[in-house]
Amino acid sequence: MFTGIIEATAAVKKLSEGKLVIGRPEAFDDVAVGSSICVSGACLTVVAFDGETLVFDVMRETFVRTKFGSLAEGAPVNLERAMRMGDRFEGHMVQGHVEGVGRVIRRMQNELVVEIPHDLLLYVAPKGSITLDGVSLTVAKINGNECTAALIPHTLERTTLGALRKGDPVNMETDVLVRHAVLHRSQRRVGARGSCTR
Repeated sequence: MFTGIIEATAAVKKLSEGKLVIGRPEAFDDVAVGSSICVSGACLTVVAFDGETLVFDVMRETFVRTKFGSLAEGAPVNLERAMRMGDRFEGHMVQGHVEGVGRVIRRMQNELVVEIPHDLLLYVAPKGSITLDGVSLTVAKINGNECTAALIPHTLERTTLGALRKGDPVNMETDVLVRHAVLHRSQRRVGARGSCTR
């Protein structure tokens, strides 16, 4: 489980079908084989590491579901280590399960507008939370299939979002609490339609 508060960024060293190698931030001194790291929104498991790199196995499904297939060597990625019991919960509940890839429509100085995949629209709520490339953001407004999120200077400086341009892909994860509320409500409706009284 993660919070969407980015701890560091690092560059992709190598990316091939089945393997991702990225730079290891200095602060990640407690990493071990088996550690969970959120890499630009996707929860990956460390399978090897040294003083300079972290290595992850990446399943084909992950390449299909995320923007990893379009990452080039040298591309920056956002990183967050898994939460520890007792940590402050600074962002929102992030699973690291990328649900789809959005596209940047425009980025102004302090706003990011992203096109949301149609099947995720139902789970994005105004003033709710959304995760873009692993970053916990608040949905400022929704217009059709466009989601606008505000970006504070700290986010622009400490994450990869400040470098995004029109057309760039972003990994997206909707708020798990909104998702479950919507699914629960729809199941209750189905149950109500299917019931009968005598």
